Amino acid sequence: MTKIQVQAQSEAHTYAQTLGEEKSVWFKMSPLIDTEKPMGVLLRMTEKYGGCIPINIGAENIYFLSDVDHIRHVLVNNVDNYVKYFDGLKPIFGKSMITVDGVLWQKIRKPQQPFFHPQQYSEYLPYFLTSVRTKAADWGRFAKTGETVELLEQTWGLAADMICRALFDREMPFNPHVVFNMVKAYTEVENHRSIQLKKAAGGLQEVGDDEAPVQAIGAWLTLPEAVISARPWQGREDTLLNMLLAAEADPSMPEFDRQQVMDEMKQYLWAGTETTALTLVWCLYLLSQHPEVAEKIRREGKEVYGEQEPDWEDIQELTYTRSVVLETLRLYPPVWSLIRSTVAEDEIAGHRIMPGDRIVMSTYVLHHNPKYWSEPETFRPERFEPGAIKNHVKYSYLPFGGGKRVCVGGQMAQLEVVLALTMLLRRFRPEYLGDVPVKIDATVTLVPKGGLAFRFHELS
Repeated sequence: MTKIQVQAQSEAHTYAQTLGEEKSVWFKMSPLIDTEKPMGVLLRMTEKYGGCIPINIGAENIYFLSDVDHIRHVLVNNVDNYVKYFDGLKPIFGKSMITVDGVLWQKIRKPQQPFFHPQQYSEYLPYFLTSVRTKAADWGRFAKTGETVELLEQTWGLAADMICRALFDREMPFNPHVVFNMVKAYTEVENHRSIQLKKAAGGLQEVGDDEAPVQAIGAWLTLPEAVISARPWQGREDTLLNMLLAAEADPSMPEFDRQQVMDEMKQYLWAGTETTALTLVWCLYLLSQHPEVAEKIRREGKEVYGEQEPDWEDIQELTYTRSVVLETLRLYPPVWSLIRSTVAEDEIAGHRIMPGDRIVMSTYVLHHNPKYWSEPETFRPERFEPGAIKNHVKYSYLPFGGGKRVCVGGQMAQLEVVLALTMLLRRFRPEYLGDVPVKIDATVTLVPKGGLAFRFHELS
């Protein structure tokens, strides 16, 4: 066992002792997994009780928001009164940009921001294309054998490869199958609730290293160093990874010690990968149910870039494909809720909000609310065609959050999915083999329950 692995195992064991605590986000989500349709429960609650619902879990007050005015209040009008809430997610993100607030957040975000400017994305396009070609080769082999695959694992591997090549200048230096299953093990709410129940019953004095979430943590903590130590792919100088390493060596940037570099990398390896993978997997599921939409994507690609690969200008012309991606993000937002913790007393919808109270803003309920969307359960990409977006109610569409804390990589994720869709669909017809509709698992993200079994057919 290497020194890095030993250190990761030690950190994982220490963190493991906090698993199952009632303050954890995993414990708070456990009531949702007891229902067949967790998002349906939230929708019915909103319909019955309105856009600000107070909920008491133990000694904690939680306010469930789904009204645009209340959400704007938290994200924009009184944003400094609410800080991000990430209890239970420390091993995933550490103290990365996604978890911190205030001046520290600004200091950490500022040097990374240029790598997520739209102009920079044109530089990433060739690296994304390489990843898509690699995945297309995999699908070509699957098409020949006729084997059934887990689609989310496929899209996760593609998204991780895109992140590694574009941001770190590395070929993916880990087995995506192994890491994907680590992610599943840690985000499976039932694994965390099982530990909590054992603790409550007095039968678990120490959380062992054999528990699935603990094993997942130990392996996860080794990934950043694996990426850093891997051989550079093209030897590029201007990469996010090199920026992070330079910041670590810069005495004028004390915020960026070695641990901060590791945490920022974990943020991109998890959040950046998960968002893109889930958006693409839900797109392909919806297209399997709407083959006419898939055919329109193929026709658009042929009209825009023909038999060649798309360049940056071509990507901008794929407006229908982009509309499909945006509508998918409305129906299945990967991050189905945004959670904040209250800093000082406030008032929302007549409710007195006290310091420490939790605010849960459900993007899923917001996106499915008939108050803001006509026929909200209908898949209708035309909602997002050029000219139609201006008709949307502001703050009724928040797949990547809103206000000053909007996701830094949201536009990059959209680009990745548009590119993957247009390139993969012109060669393949993915066939969904499971039940319709797909059941949803409301973990930290919105995942298909039990996975999505697919078979690929190569087009002539």
